[in-house]
Amino acid sequence: MQKTIIINAHVISPGVDIENATIVLEGKKIKSVSAKKALAKPDKSTTIVDVKGQYVMPGFIDVHTHGALTYDFCDADEKAIFEIAKAKLQEGVTTFLPTTLTVSHEELLVAANNAKNYADKGSPYAKVPGIHLEGPFINSKCCGAQNPAFVRKPAIAEVKAIAKVYPVKLISYAPETEGGAKFAKDCFKCGVVPSCGHTGAKLKEFMPAYKNGLRHLTHFCNQMTPLHHREIGMVGAGFLIEDLNTEVIADKIHLCPDMLKLVFTRRNLAHVQIITDSLRCSHCKDGYAFEMGGLKVKLENGEARLVEGGNLAGSTLWMGMGLKNAHDVTGLPLKDLVRTTSWNQAIELGWGDELGKVEKGYTADLVVINPRSWKPSAVFVDGEQRI
Repeated sequence: MQKTIIINAHVISPGVDIENATIVLEGKKIKSVSAKKALAKPDKSTTIVDVKGQYVMPGFIDVHTHGALTYDFCDADEKAIFEIAKAKLQEGVTTFLPTTLTVSHEELLVAANNAKNYADKGSPYAKVPGIHLEGPFINSKCCGAQNPAFVRKPAIAEVKAIAKVYPVKLISYAPETEGGAKFAKDCFKCGVVPSCGHTGAKLKEFMPAYKNGLRHLTHFCNQMTPLHHREIGMVGAGFLIEDLNTEVIADKIHLCPDMLKLVFTRRNLAHVQIITDSLRCSHCKDGYAFEMGGLKVKLENGEARLVEGGNLAGSTLWMGMGLKNAHDVTGLPLKDLVRTTSWNQAIELGWGDELGKVEKGYTADLVVINPRSWKPSAVFVDGEQRI
């Protein structure tokens, strides 16, 4: 069995901070993590990787990302998912849920087929265990950069039809819509995590879905009812209800630094998940213009906004930079913050005993982060060094 020994590692894992550590990978698993230096030498079955004091973290898990490198997951081009997965791997993401837009049912089926094709061809870059449907069952008054022309009422039959092609793991919808509370229960029966997003719900309108198990908020604070002293809305719910898993776009644009500090210091970190919500303009230069669900978007000053109206459309964030931003604004230890990049996501999706930790017995999905640039210098997926 192939063995890889990572030496001189600064291990950052939930609750763990070990400098000068040695990590032994055997096959797809982590065999051991220790503060002792390795004595082994490279041979035909053993590879030594010296990371020279860089951070070694659990591979990032991005549950909300639309695209990169000029490609969007909803593109008909089957090449799109491969290019997005390649870009994600470059960012240190080892597992992600490619995320759809509010588009036609036919386009959603094409996207699901493309994800299946990627998996059938061995998932050569980051892993794609399922997809995230953002819409089409949202509030048409809270579309943001989603196209209102394709908004429709929650229909579990449509979700099931897509899931027959490729697993649906997460769905963002507006629970205040007709049948929204029951839809949450229907999602769980199908193995799908329901999330409240693009919503105009008041707290009392949200609670029936909460009682049916909904525990996830899509891109917290963005396109949801704001906090007000006479109606706390969904932003207030995110602070009041501890067990809501809140997605955070930690780019200092979608949430200002003060709000990031508020979220990461006042919420239970076990229920915060950094996401990128990255678009096809991720990895692109300023000036890049494109369409998103039929709406025109332009990238300027690192911000992707609708040409008409100026709404933020998504981000160009990398997961590692999101973690750095959270660390910069809060000063909290990385060993506490790192769970928001992987382990929290893994727990919610049922993988908490396999992914999200640099620990014996866990899958060897790892990212090596240069502490100066905060960019990945190496990435391991299932024990294989892919970057």
